[in-house]
Amino acid sequence: MIRLRHFLFLVSLLLTVGKGGAHELDPGYLDIREVDGGVYTIFWRKPDVRGLPMDIDAQLPPSCTPNVGPEVVSDGAGWQTQWTALCPAGLQGQALEIAGLDRQNTDVLVRFQPLDGISSTTRLTATQPQFVIPHAQTKLQVGWTYAVLGFEHILEGWDHLLFVFALVLLIRSKSRLIGAITAFTVAHSITLALAALGHVSIPGPPLEAIIALSVVFLAIEILKRDDTKSRLSERAPWMVAFAFGLLHGLGFAGALQDIGLPEVDIALALLTFNLGVEAGQLAFVGVILVTIAVLRVLMKSVDLLSYQLVSRANLVAGYAIGSVATFWLAERIYGF
Repeated sequence: MIRLRHFLFLVSLLLTVGKGGAHELDPGYLDIREVDGGVYTIFWRKPDVRGLPMDIDAQLPPSCTPNVGPEVVSDGAGWQTQWTALCPAGLQGQALEIAGLDRQNTDVLVRFQPLDGISSTTRLTATQPQFVIPHAQTKLQVGWTYAVLGFEHILEGWDHLLFVFALVLLIRSKSRLIGAITAFTVAHSITLALAALGHVSIPGPPLEAIIALSVVFLAIEILKRDDTKSRLSERAPWMVAFAFGLLHGLGFAGALQDIGLPEVDIALALLTFNLGVEAGQLAFVGVILVTIAVLRVLMKSVDLLSYQLVSRANLVAGYAIGSVATFWLAERIYGF
């Protein structure tokens, strides 16, 4: 039975996590394509913040007419607008700014595609909300941009992180944990590539609900764990991790599809984005394992470490994970 302090812990966790959308801080996206000498089509997409467009604006150089687009409209997941701008002096070598980005906790990916030349992709941040549009971009710059994007995306995906956290709590064997993490990595790498290239497509809302359900499943497995009889998720965790990893990969691809891939460096962008995701995932697992190890040492030093205490801690963690994931599941189903 859950005691009052356990219940208060669950409530505080729900309030901390807040809204069930796992990618509320997805980056903005600005696509600039030159269609004729000095004529550009602009696609501008803002992230959604609690049902409203984020307070940022893409501003072209003053020499462009117009240098700011019309009002954005909702596309169901974000806010977008399109317009055509005339820039007689061209845009290469000109300064572009995302006004208001310095007050936000997100990034904007800018893709520039000249009429004759190689497209470039640049990541703007709160500390660097403007840049000079380059004449060309190296493969190293493209790779680094997408690697950082992947790293940040996994660390902002609360549902993905909670799934990995539940795996760490469920699997006690280090070798099986490594196998499960590897299977999860392989699985979401496959579907990430297939979905980003347009070979697989699943509607976003049902997919997000299924991802939340995968976390609920692991929470139930934690709560039903029996030391006298291991469950399938403990005997062959790689199977569970691989199956759900296929779904989580589609979730990663959703963000990548919204942002877009550079036309001439698709393979490089896919690879480095995935490497960034893996780096973020491994960093998260490392922090969890180090934290658990430190807590064990501290508790053992004061004679608080016991089988009963560890079992209760796992019980509380199972209920906490399940409560948050169920909250997400209900909210996402309601959002259909």
